[in-house]
Amino acid sequence: MCTLCLTVPALAQSISPSGDGSQTDNDRLVPGRYPTDPVLASAGGLREPYDPFFDIDWSLALRGSYTKGSSGERFDVRLVPSVTLEHTGTRSSVTAMGSAEIVRPSQGQIDVSALRLSGTVGYALDSDTTLTAGGRFSLTRAIAGTPGLASDITIAPQTITGGGDLGVTRQLGKFNIGLTGSADRSTYGKTTLSSGAVVDNAEQNNWALESGLRVGFQITPIFEVFGKASVGRDVFDLPSTTLGFKPDAATTTLEGGVTGRWNSILEATASTGVSLRRFDAAGLDEVTTQLYDAQLSFTPDPTLRMTAGFTTTVAPPGPNGSGSTRIGYGAHAEIAYTANSRLALRALANWSGARFVGSNETETGYGLGAGADYKVNAHTAVTADYNFDSSDSSSNGLQDAHQVTVGVKLSR
Repeated sequence: MCTLCLTVPALAQSISPSGDGSQTDNDRLVPGRYPTDPVLASAGGLREPYDPFFDIDWSLALRGSYTKGSSGERFDVRLVPSVTLEHTGTRSSVTAMGSAEIVRPSQGQIDVSALRLSGTVGYALDSDTTLTAGGRFSLTRAIAGTPGLASDITIAPQTITGGGDLGVTRQLGKFNIGLTGSADRSTYGKTTLSSGAVVDNAEQNNWALESGLRVGFQITPIFEVFGKASVGRDVFDLPSTTLGFKPDAATTTLEGGVTGRWNSILEATASTGVSLRRFDAAGLDEVTTQLYDAQLSFTPDPTLRMTAGFTTTVAPPGPNGSGSTRIGYGAHAEIAYTANSRLALRALANWSGARFVGSNETETGYGLGAGADYKVNAHTAVTADYNFDSSDSSSNGLQDAHQVTVGVKLSR
């Protein structure tokens, strides 16, 4: 009994290190002392045991457009959903994107004028070697009355393209080497004319295969010189009705240029080269084209970004062209300015031209535009845009259009 009497006060003292023993002035009952960090004071204790694999970003835009041009007036309503999935790991990065444009004319049926899906995967084998892979799919149909589309077309052909590419890059001191390979498939639907006639474009369906090599050398911390070489192959499904045979061809290109990077403020690239396109059929002469390419990006501060570029393309003529080869030239310039946390402004200009080998047909066009986004809150923005487009071709003549678009955009 004496032993128990001596033990109980000792236990009580170990449980209640302070106080008079009444348990009402225990340190653990003093506000702010215990619990020292309640679980609801932060979200750390409520997190899932793992992070989601993808960061998801989505938006949904509803827009109304009024167009007045050479082909008359029209009013369209567009629904534009888009989603982006991104994942960045220790060695890998994955990006998937999808968008669509659903059009409802004032008179006519609802149509999907554009559907685009794409994805890229990158994986670092080591600090100097990176593997990349990508896939893409698009379904597009130009709207009747669009500048550049013949005025006698009431339903433009539906264009479906899809493909993928693989690549590997390796850093070797001041040298960097890249190998790429790609395969793309293009199919074209039928064209309906205002006369009621239907034109089958199946002869333009083709496969495009390409492999390339790029070697760059960092001559200074700012400037890099590079050379590129590629070999491509165009394979058509059917013989051409105008030529009488399949215009299958192999295209070889050689280019050289220089790239300059000044921190994250200014980046400029300029290159030139030559393209040689040879046809399998003896009845078509080879096509030699001088290539020019230039790209410029200027970001003096986070609120202002300016980009500009010029490029040369060599490709099959497509359903709206003629001859054996389309040689195109294009230039663009864009400015984006964030005035404040609510208002963002933008402006753009572009020019394009094309000639067709084996045909007297030519195309030229240009466009101007300006727009603004006003954020109502963190997830809602009101948008407004104005665009002017003009095109002139030897087959369709001069066409132009003014377009005003207003809408609302909801985003994550």
